[in-house]
Amino acid sequence: MTEADVASSTGTDLAPGLRQRNLPHLEEKTKTGKVVSEAHEYDKKAKPKSNSYLSALDSWEPVLVPIILTALSIFTRMYRIGRSNIVTWDEAHFGKFGSHYLKREFYFDVHPPLGKMLVGLSGLLAGYNGSFPFKSGETYPEEVNYTFMRVFNAAFGVVCVPLAYFTARELGLRRATVWLVSLMVLFENSYATISRFVLLDSMLLCFTFTTTLCWAKFHRLRHASFTPGWFFWLFLTGINIGCVCSVKWVGLFCTAIVGLYTVEDLWTKFGDLKMPKAVLGKHIAARVVGLIVVPALVYALSFYAHFLILENSGPGDAQMSSLFQANLKGTEVGKDSPLEIALGSRVTLKNMGYGGGLLHSHVQTYPEGSKQQQVTCYHHKDANNDWFIYPNRQEPDFDPSNPLKFVGDRDVIRLIHGQTGRNLHSHAIAAPVTKSHHEVSSYGNITIGDDKDHWAIEVVDDVASRDRSRIRTLTTSFRLRHPVLGCYLRAGNVNLPQWGFKQIETTCVKENKPSDVYTHWNVESHFNEKLPPSDPGSYKSPFLKDFIHLNVAMMTSNNALVPDPDKQDDLASKFWQWPILNVGLRMCSWDDNIIKYYLLGNPAVYWGSTASLAVFGLLVLWYLVRWQRGYKELSQADIDFIHYAGLYPVIGWVLHYLPFVVMARVTYVHHYYPALYYAILTFGFCIDWLTQSMNNRIRWILYTSLYIIVIGMFVHFRVIVFGMEGPSQNWAHLNWLSGWRISN
Repeated sequence: MTEADVASSTGTDLAPGLRQRNLPHLEEKTKTGKVVSEAHEYDKKAKPKSNSYLSALDSWEPVLVPIILTALSIFTRMYRIGRSNIVTWDEAHFGKFGSHYLKREFYFDVHPPLGKMLVGLSGLLAGYNGSFPFKSGETYPEEVNYTFMRVFNAAFGVVCVPLAYFTARELGLRRATVWLVSLMVLFENSYATISRFVLLDSMLLCFTFTTTLCWAKFHRLRHASFTPGWFFWLFLTGINIGCVCSVKWVGLFCTAIVGLYTVEDLWTKFGDLKMPKAVLGKHIAARVVGLIVVPALVYALSFYAHFLILENSGPGDAQMSSLFQANLKGTEVGKDSPLEIALGSRVTLKNMGYGGGLLHSHVQTYPEGSKQQQVTCYHHKDANNDWFIYPNRQEPDFDPSNPLKFVGDRDVIRLIHGQTGRNLHSHAIAAPVTKSHHEVSSYGNITIGDDKDHWAIEVVDDVASRDRSRIRTLTTSFRLRHPVLGCYLRAGNVNLPQWGFKQIETTCVKENKPSDVYTHWNVESHFNEKLPPSDPGSYKSPFLKDFIHLNVAMMTSNNALVPDPDKQDDLASKFWQWPILNVGLRMCSWDDNIIKYYLLGNPAVYWGSTASLAVFGLLVLWYLVRWQRGYKELSQADIDFIHYAGLYPVIGWVLHYLPFVVMARVTYVHHYYPALYYAILTFGFCIDWLTQSMNNRIRWILYTSLYIIVIGMFVHFRVIVFGMEGPSQNWAHLNWLSGWRISN
């Protein structure tokens, strides 16, 4: 057996200057001094060398076991997957998004597009035409092959099990531990349940698993730098980072693990004075390309495909710039709109900030401050977004029959609300939410008002012309300055309370910041019978600008997903409930005649993995104390094993869990699932480390007991995975904790 074969079978590193990990019963030295290792956990004394049958099984284990695990995973994820024919839980959202891809309608969502494009692909392969509305609880019609769509989605959950197997091997865990980690992923009830529906979570988990495996493979090749295999796993890690981030932004936490490892690795190389500077430069360049450029390209390409497919106007148009909307098929934006704006024109004004809406007013008034008519920014298109452009009060009264007068840079105008006839107005009264800004309201009428109804146009840019003497539909961006107060009309990322229908607060900001895009506006729709129609939509919106615009809009909307104090969300849960499995989640109606699914984890997996986090902390503390007292019982190989197979999974758990502790957005149990995987890996490390000095027989009794407990718990709670029929009271015996609402 060669040294490379030893490294492959044991997970140890035979790099120069490092000793192999010292595990009992795992190695012996031959007369030539070479280390010969048997398969991970097997005791050499217990296995006769002459037994060719066992030797063959040993060599085929890395092939046979993953095949068996995959077959079992197919069963747990796909058995009776089409049993329930109703739209279940968030299938209402992601099935609908998949429909938009099939109809090629532009939509808006807070998640990146890759996972939803894959949902659309599943519908395409299933022969679905995109016409079903995916209303929650509604029965699937015969023409929608929802079973195939679910199987397509479940395939991502299936491959997580063999991925966990190979990752545990790459981390250097013994074979019995590799099997344990694999079984914990295989028989984790929540993983099996959430993989059975048209959701993004199985895709997110799959790419989290692939990223972790690629990182572990790349780490194992750290002493074979710049070889084809090294480059292969480096770039494959980057591709999977791009994929996991393109499904959900939670993937950024997985990216952070690789990022921390890369920083540590380069810092170590920086301290190696024997390494030539040119070689260090190559290491840095390779990682910049493989782990930054490649993921960024994958992420950007997912949005490029998103824009390319969604060529028709749809429900998400208003989140994008007016120029982007004008290039969608079937849009009303810019259609037959005159190009140049004149006095008397009826217009809608689009805020050019990321995710900006339309300038809006309605008859409701502010409950405090001026108590005048509210002015907001709103994404929904209706008649309350219409404004007429009138001259200021110092100019002669406006007569529509007079010759046209076009509006340009530095002109002072009034904006009259089309539905109520009131003037867009500002005064030295604090805005309702952003107190440092001035309030903006609708006040008076065409004849009643004052000079605080005036707004001066300041052109910022025009993608169609350098001529600033005339404002143009869609292409001209401008600011509106209040001549009396010197402030600028702004619609930022602040939402009004419920009395303002949670629409975007519109204020007059005192600071003059020309680069503040939330003070930039453009004319989106334009109506004037005296002017000929034009085609301003012939100007294309740049991809990079649309890409940035959409991502900031997604971020803004994601941050706005905060719990509503006026509305109780029975499905929401708190971060502290997840690691201790204090709560589950009902995925559908709990009527007696409905097949019911309950999102709840395997108690053995959850409680064991959570306990292992504390155990690992105690282990590290123990060895730190002993090291401080002068004990040197750990070899460098042992320290490396603790570092990469133990510490990094803990870091992965912290990075995936801690953000949900500090963020204010509403949270659900499935937000914990990526963190759970790293807790499972931590559990595997702790068991592997603590049992290394045990008697072989005792160790196998322990492992066998753990296998039985994990499998037994899955079997005990199997009905919440495969579906519960009849009255929920039939399953009262599963309510171990008061927070588990399986039967009540």
